[in-house]
Amino acid sequence: MIIDNVLKRERDEAQAEARQCQEDKARLLAERGEPGGLMEAAWLEGAGVVAFKQLGFLTKPPANALGVKGAWSYSYTPTGETHPASVAVRLLLLNPGAEPWTLAGAALVDATGGQVELARWPLAPIPANSAGAFVVGLEAAPAQLGCPCTLKLWEATGPRTITLGNVTFPEGKAKGP
Repeated sequence: MIIDNVLKRERDEAQAEARQCQEDKARLLAERGEPGGLMEAAWLEGAGVVAFKQLGFLTKPPANALGVKGAWSYSYTPTGETHPASVAVRLLLLNPGAEPWTLAGAALVDATGGQVELARWPLAPIPANSAGAFVVGLEAAPAQLGCPCTLKLWEATGPRTITLGNVTFPEGKAKGP
């Protein structure tokens, strides 16, 4: 009797796990139905304006954990719209430390203290004494933020942070249909 109960429980758990896997597979296939990477960027340009600019006048406090080798901001404005639908910042960073640096979070903060959390990619760490790149962004324009903004990045396992001031986004005026 005890063995039957154990076997039934294991069967039910296996069936639940299989259902979860099928649901995850269906979700991933649905998401994959749209192009990604460069193909998505090319598609977006046909549906609006992708604008970018190099961020050359960033303020960088000396206490920053990583050095900045390059920074670019991006905006995407759909056709017929006057304001960006999404924004992003791409950073090339140098880790002079003896430990890897893993990005745990990012936020844009405006002069009034308004703050918005950003998605980040990739999640891989920047190795010690090496360079690495991150993209942080928002799938909605930070309409409530008045830029120039401050970009704050923080580490997963420690106090090492990065603060970059004077972050702005290009305006890409999309034409009507």
